[in-house]
Amino acid sequence: MALNRKDFWKGFGTALIIVAVISMVWKPVARTIPWHMLPFEIGMSRSAKISMIEEYLDRYYVEEPDEKMIDDMLYTGMLAGVGDRYTYYLTAESLGQYMENANGHFEGIGLTVYTTEAGEVMVAGVMEGQPAEKAGIQRGDVIIGVDGEDMRGKTQADVADKIRGKAGTDVTVEVARKSTGSTHSFTVTRGNVVLQTVESRMLQKGIGYIAVSGFKENTYEQFREAMQGLRTQGMQALLLDLRDNPGGLIKSVYQIGEELLPEGTMVYTVDNRNQRSDLICDEKYLDIPLVVLVNGNSASASEILSGAIKDRGVGTLVGTQTFGKGLVQRLFTLPDGSGLNITIQKYYTPNGTSIHGVGITPDEIVELPEAYQTMFREEIPAEEDAQLQRGVALLQEQLLKKDF
Repeated sequence: MALNRKDFWKGFGTALIIVAVISMVWKPVARTIPWHMLPFEIGMSRSAKISMIEEYLDRYYVEEPDEKMIDDMLYTGMLAGVGDRYTYYLTAESLGQYMENANGHFEGIGLTVYTTEAGEVMVAGVMEGQPAEKAGIQRGDVIIGVDGEDMRGKTQADVADKIRGKAGTDVTVEVARKSTGSTHSFTVTRGNVVLQTVESRMLQKGIGYIAVSGFKENTYEQFREAMQGLRTQGMQALLLDLRDNPGGLIKSVYQIGEELLPEGTMVYTVDNRNQRSDLICDEKYLDIPLVVLVNGNSASASEILSGAIKDRGVGTLVGTQTFGKGLVQRLFTLPDGSGLNITIQKYYTPNGTSIHGVGITPDEIVELPEAYQTMFREEIPAEEDAQLQRGVALLQEQLLKKDF
């Protein structure tokens, strides 16, 4: 049926009027009718949604919102949404403290912490002579509160941010002590802390011992000093203790690996474009019998070193399955002084093994006596440390073969 020209223009004019009316009434209707009561859904961009949320808060929230906290939580949530606990946002304050810690000195109480598989922030180390040790905080304590704020469910960075502060100021740390099932509260005065990540001594004739508790900016320098000291004392074999070492800087572990590994790949990484990058050791290295002690708290950079030693066949791993963190993070700084710690690569041992979520199986699995299994290496008497004793025995056997 043919359309009457008069009817067409009549209908067109009516449509224009309807559109004009909708344009005038839509905005006030949208502001007065809750969105969930509208008869349809409207797609929203991220920026539009954030603006609308801000508008609702400004209009209806009963108190004055803390704009900085809202912003920080927004950025924190963006990175948390990735679903990787090693990828997170750092405020400007947290970033400064992060950098201090990586450099090996900071203002604080003398603790190192790590995140367990259960998401708890646990004390990995208490530095000798520092405020935390003097107050009574122990390795293995789980930090559940700082200055009255609940820390359960918080990230490692959140906890570190709360504990750090200017030397001379006080902080109250609440911990759960799993060994006794009790909780304790400590008020600690912050101080100037220099991280000592390497300890060394001669165990017996010819056998040197070096324990590395983490890989910081100053760790390699401390490691070299320890090696020189032991060699002047006649070291012919080395027991390297990486138990309870949560990792740290790849640069530092690579420098130490250069001292212990022959020419070839120490570790290689693969990024999100499937591009491979190798860290290569030169031909110079300490060619003496080597045993490495590891456990379930040996993670990340300590797994890079122990995995390379195992794959390259230059040492024997003794202990229990390692933690299993096969990811590499990079720190990005933003113009406002804040930062992003983002997982950028997966790493593989020289034989092409990804240990993430699995860990490294030692050449010899040696469990500690049941009474000591929940303790850290520093707390175990040497004569009761089955892993240490087995490591010494293996080195003694190798030295005897070398003599003949």
